[in-house]
Amino acid sequence: MKKVVLGLALGAILGALDGGSAWLAPEARDKMIPIVIGATIKGTITGLLLGLFALKVRSVPVGVLAGLALGFLFSFFVAYHEHSHYVNIVTAGSILGLILGYATQRFGATPGRV
Repeated sequence: MKKVVLGLALGAILGALDGGSAWLAPEARDKMIPIVIGATIKGTITGLLLGLFALKVRSVPVGVLAGLALGFLFSFFVAYHEHSHYVNIVTAGSILGLILGYATQRFGATPGRV
C-alpha cells in the first residue's frame, strides 16, 4: 500500500476511534455523530498530509515529530473552537498524529518501489 493511501486509510480509522472515545465524556454523548464525523475528517486530513510528507522526507523521527505537530495543531483548533476539554482533545489528537507519523514513515510502499 502506498504511503499516501496508508495515511488516508489509517487516518480515517484512527480518527473515527478518536471521535468514538468522546463517549467516555457523558456531556458529549448527545453530539456523538458530529464528533465522530469531525474527528474522522481531521484524521483523514492529517493522514493525507503525513503521507505526502513521507514521500519527501524519509526519516522516522522527523515523521513522528511532524505527526505530533500536525495532530497537536488540528486538535488544538478543535478544542479552541469547543472551548472545553482541551487536555482530552489535544492528547488524543497528538497520539493520533504520532501513530500516523510513524506508520507513514515506517510502512507503505514508496512510488517506484514494491
